[in-house]
Amino acid sequence: MSEKQYVINEINIEDSWRMFRIMAEFVDGFESLSKYHPAVSIFGSTRVKPGDEIYTKAEQIGKLLAEDGFSVITGGGPGAMEAANKGAFSAGGKSIGLNIELPLEQKPNPYTNITLNFRYFFVRKVMFVKYAVAYIILPGGFGTMDELLESITLIQTKKIRPFPVILVGSNYWRGFLDWIKEVVLKEGKITSADLEILQLIDEPAEITRAIKKTVIL
Repeated sequence: MSEKQYVINEINIEDSWRMFRIMAEFVDGFESLSKYHPAVSIFGSTRVKPGDEIYTKAEQIGKLLAEDGFSVITGGGPGAMEAANKGAFSAGGKSIGLNIELPLEQKPNPYTNITLNFRYFFVRKVMFVKYAVAYIILPGGFGTMDELLESITLIQTKKIRPFPVILVGSNYWRGFLDWIKEVVLKEGKITSADLEILQLIDEPAEITRAIKKTVIL
């Protein structure tokens, strides 16, 4: 066997084992999270600190959701995720963290009572959406925007059932929404019906009411 062929075979073997690791993550996620329906997935910046307005609001939202019987799912890390988990945890609810292995290791926050660890981002993304009856999107960076855009794309293309996608923080998201309306919509890249996927709500109590309207507990 040539050296080149040997390397190719090694790569093929590694790919085969990777497939089994991916399958194992899916199985573990499905078996673990199917018990916690209905759930709401909450996203936001890792960089907000206790005492920040966004941290306080995320904590309030997590608490109200738990009191209304919803499980709260976050990425399990610090910042807005920690705050939402903290609120759910303090209310005695199901506080779920879907942690991810990163080069700079993300430490799970201490307010989850159910924690799953993922190696693959795409498996973790499936878990966020599969058991969610709503997405709440707090101010955040690229990761938060990635989850936002993926959710509205899946709903727009009817790959998942429609559910509320709620943006929290008018000052933060207003420019983004204005750009969608003034540029993307006017150029015909989306339809006016597509805009209805998104809601902009700032008050935690109003957010939970909007979700409850669409869900039978």
